Amino acid sequence: MTVWSAPPAHLTLADDEVHVWRASLDAPQSRLQQLRECLTEDELSRANRFVFEKDRNHYVTARGQLRHILGAYLSQKPETLRFEYTSHGKPSLIGSQDLNFNLSHSGKLVLYAITRRRQLGIDIEWMRPDFSGIEIAEHYFSKNEVAVFRRLPENLRTDAFFTCWTRKEAYIKAIGEGLSCPLDTFDVAFAPGEAPRLLTNRTKPDEVARWSMHDFTTDQGYKAALCIEGSNLRVSTFQSPTSP
Repeated sequence: MTVWSAPPAHLTLADDEVHVWRASLDAPQSRLQQLRECLTEDELSRANRFVFEKDRNHYVTARGQLRHILGAYLSQKPETLRFEYTSHGKPSLIGSQDLNFNLSHSGKLVLYAITRRRQLGIDIEWMRPDFSGIEIAEHYFSKNEVAVFRRLPENLRTDAFFTCWTRKEAYIKAIGEGLSCPLDTFDVAFAPGEAPRLLTNRTKPDEVARWSMHDFTTDQGYKAALCIEGSNLRVSTFQSPTSP
């Protein structure tokens, strides 16, 4: 069970650390306004393109909270931060080659992962209770993963599917390729009780030793995973001010 603690008053981040932050996307109106004020015109324009108010507010909360968190590490005002994106959409900070981050949101939650001098990816998914993943698994997962999935009892398949999916998503986000990397070219461990790890990469076999994986418990009905360069890292988990 993951313990989400209040962050320290002064944030420090060593080279062998990764910090994972949890936040609710349902911020109170006063906090929402505060977060909106630190966004750029481009971000506000993007927020306004959402049809539903809930989605607009969730975007503002996710982006504003990211700015506040990163600003705390850099001792900068959140509105001064600027981002750039790879061709596959992975964000990074302009002017800070040292601090790396990644974020993911689903349902009412968002997770942020922060580290130094390492690539990383994080993913969170809300598990629909009526979800049946066999067709999606057969379309996207590797043959080995589908074989594992098919051997599981029906009542364990939803949990196993999202365990597999979040670990695979975290990996492709960490390498910065997104869904341009075919999900069936690598295997992750995901059977019940199996520790999170990358098992094989058929196009880049040396990748297996490069990465480590971690799971997190957030709210009931969610799965979350982190993939990060290196091993034996110290992981701290913080609850942001927007959390319930």
